[in-house]
Amino acid sequence: MKYYIIAGEASGDLHGSNLIKAIIEQDNDAEIRCWGGDLMQQAGGTLVKHYKELAFMGFLEVIMNLNAIFKNIKFCKQDIAAFKPDAIIFIDYSGFNLRIAKWAKEHNFLTNYYISPQIWASREGRIEKIKATVDHMYVILPFEKEFYEKKHNYPVHFVGHPLLDAIDNRPVLNESDFRSQNNLDPKKPIIALLPGSRKQEVQKMLSLMLSLTNDFADHEFVIAGAPSLEKDFYDTFLNYANVKFIQNKTYDLLSISKAAIVTSGTATLETALFKVPQVVCYKANWISYQIAKRIITLEYISLVNLIMQKEVVKELIQDDFTKQNLKKELASILNGKERTEQLSSYNELIAKLGGSGASSNAATLIIENAKNA
Repeated sequence: MKYYIIAGEASGDLHGSNLIKAIIEQDNDAEIRCWGGDLMQQAGGTLVKHYKELAFMGFLEVIMNLNAIFKNIKFCKQDIAAFKPDAIIFIDYSGFNLRIAKWAKEHNFLTNYYISPQIWASREGRIEKIKATVDHMYVILPFEKEFYEKKHNYPVHFVGHPLLDAIDNRPVLNESDFRSQNNLDPKKPIIALLPGSRKQEVQKMLSLMLSLTNDFADHEFVIAGAPSLEKDFYDTFLNYANVKFIQNKTYDLLSISKAAIVTSGTATLETALFKVPQVVCYKANWISYQIAKRIITLEYISLVNLIMQKEVVKELIQDDFTKQNLKKELASILNGKERTEQLSSYNELIAKLGGSGASSNAATLIIENAKNA
């Protein structure tokens, strides 16, 4: 059968690649076109558009790039119509994907949504659009099933979280070799810096993160470079003492880190699954923040706290994201009781996620639903 998959960010590329592998394993005749990245292409998809061309962060940035967005939407519809897939699969990236879903449903394509738009966080009214345009929804967070089915009477499939698959499928790392290959100090404990995957957020977050290097001179700070950004972009941030840079090896880095400072997003959950104590940070431009705080209804912004429904990791948001606060919170997770408490809560978190197999579970359901359509 023919599958058309649309992901618009680095995390979607990761989850899309594992889904592609699972589909190909279960459907030997699978033909897959995709919007995503290098991982989805390597997994066996024919890459139509790279997410590097699609990632616009925040309300203001989206408005400034509306022309490019509308061109991409038009092209996507034309490409789907020409390909005639048996199933379309949307991965997160809701602003774009829900528009395509509406068109796809009108043109009688089977629509599948893997990794739900976060309507439980903001703009809950989008549920009506989802009900009207998405034939099958596959959710990855345990509270999402109850949200959709009990609150909105919309049946969904809980398949587990794909990050568990991504982490379980990693080869074992030799820490000594990794440190040597990346010019890391053989003995200093590592503080991983995960400043985000988009230029705008990295520019807002990274300088303040790096301002702590002198305060923790007995540790080595290592920037996790995002696959969506070129190495040259980070060069202006590498003038600090005691700082190293590693690109496209975030999981390897987390596996040997003592603590992490993380920009809110999927990376907060990834850090927790590697059992690395963390401080979560976020700062947007003033206009985007003012809009966001008026429509986002959540008590927390990190996936760790949302899943656990309590404050497990400290969140420093907007005006709270200061050097003084960051220094205090980092010190507490390096040596304080907060470190022990976070690690204990991580074990509970992993149990809540329901075990590995999300990619395979989703692939099985998608294939079955396409056959029965």
